[in-house]
Amino acid sequence: MGTFPVSLQKEKSLFKKMELLGIREQDIEESFVRSAGKGGQNVNKTSTCVYLKHLPTEIEVKCQKERSQGLNRYHARMMLIEKIEFITKGKESEEARKIYKIRRQKAKRSKRTKEKILADKAKLSEKKQLRASVRSSDG
Repeated sequence: MGTFPVSLQKEKSLFKKMELLGIREQDIEESFVRSAGKGGQNVNKTSTCVYLKHLPTEIEVKCQKERSQGLNRYHARMMLIEKIEFITKGKESEEARKIYKIRRQKAKRSKRTKEKILADKAKLSEKKQLRASVRSSDG
């Protein structure tokens, strides 16, 4: 099995992304801290929270998503990759694309677009009303 308690495919994907962005494992300073919050005795007694620092960029990440340290190590690296990618690639990064997509979905429609949609709805409504009157006369 690999370094992290995830599928081999996910692990390979992680290392491939790190390689593409030029993130080397020796450039990452890793330490473990006690988590807080949900997780009960496991979280209170063991150091499951993972703290990563990428030395060349000085980017810091802290992850305590899961109750297991191994999974948190994996998630912390994914978070670090996302942050570095966002800083280096800017608008082309995957995170930036997600943000742009959500912003576009939430944006208000223009007046012209609204009017067109309402006109289409009215046409459909009229069509349905005409069908209804035909049915009732057959009965």
